[in-house]
Amino acid sequence: MKEAEVIIIGGGIVGCATAYYLAKKGMTDVIVLEGSSSIGHGASSRNGGGVRQSGRDVRELPVAMCAVEKFWPGLSEELGVDTEYTQEGNLRLGKTPAHMKKLEALAESCQSMGLNVYMVDKEKAHEINPYLSDDVMGASFCPTDGHANPLTTTLGYYQKALSLGVQFYTEAKVASLRKVRGQVEDVILDDGTIFKGKKIVLAAGYHSRAIMNTIGLDVPMQDVIDGCIVTEQEPVMFKQMLGCASADFYGHQTRHGSFVFGAEAGGEAYMDIAPETTNFAHPDTLGATCRGVEGYIPKLAGAKIVRSWTGWCDCTADGVCVLGTVEEAPGLILACGFNGHGFGTAPAVAYMMAQIALGEKPLLDLSALAYERFC
Repeated sequence: MKEAEVIIIGGGIVGCATAYYLAKKGMTDVIVLEGSSSIGHGASSRNGGGVRQSGRDVRELPVAMCAVEKFWPGLSEELGVDTEYTQEGNLRLGKTPAHMKKLEALAESCQSMGLNVYMVDKEKAHEINPYLSDDVMGASFCPTDGHANPLTTTLGYYQKALSLGVQFYTEAKVASLRKVRGQVEDVILDDGTIFKGKKIVLAAGYHSRAIMNTIGLDVPMQDVIDGCIVTEQEPVMFKQMLGCASADFYGHQTRHGSFVFGAEAGGEAYMDIAPETTNFAHPDTLGATCRGVEGYIPKLAGAKIVRSWTGWCDCTADGVCVLGTVEEAPGLILACGFNGHGFGTAPAVAYMMAQIALGEKPLLDLSALAYERFC
């Protein structure tokens, strides 16, 4: 049996960052358990890198705003890696009156929470990004949104936590949790190894549901397959993050010149063999993503794709994450159900999970994101 003050299940960006912030606060008796053979193997290394506030549900918007205001600007310096954080705004594009109506509603809900996001007409949208298709009627624009590199950011958190004394175990697949005298204390691996902690942080992405099921908890959550593509290096075109009301694609140009685009690859879930997270995107859904990109950025029609991949998103029934303690499971802290857009909020989420594990009051009121909303 191995023991620690805090055990974190999941070696993605939330798990690694929570470990780092705990250690930074002086709590180094921390163990992180990762089920795969590598850190950041899941969504943390497979997402499109968006760091956005716009377009979010108002319940999680304060978390996204907190991440952008308090964490992302100085993160590269703090972690000692280049996170490639770029804060040049997010254009969410529309081609039809229905699209514009949807974007306006999203902008208004975010404005009500104090976010600087506003609608721009066709002329202004093309002024901000002259590479857009003439079919684009307008967009919402949030100038403080941006993007970053998920690989270097996750690696930075991992290396810093490791240097401060946090223990990491890979190929440590969690089979179940167990209560001891009413308190969640034991984490049991599939080989029978037991880890005992005073606080357990469950940040295992779509695996979190099965793990919490072992102590009678459940979050209505499904696995949604997303796919990403990377193009060859292109001349510098634009620095904004792009999205669209039709959800055809999202993405940005990296500092290296390549473009990273993502889109929901839902059709793959209904094929005879659903892809694992290591597979290339299926040609059918890959083509749909490419057509979506071409329809908004015609100049990229001839760009060559150098790689693609798929990954799973832990999507909750109401579209927002689950954060914090659980009344019927003392000792357990949940950080899951990020619906495919948890990368941008990860620094703020992890900092608050560390606060909760240490018995501190978190930066924000997280009651709207509590587990009990599903009870």
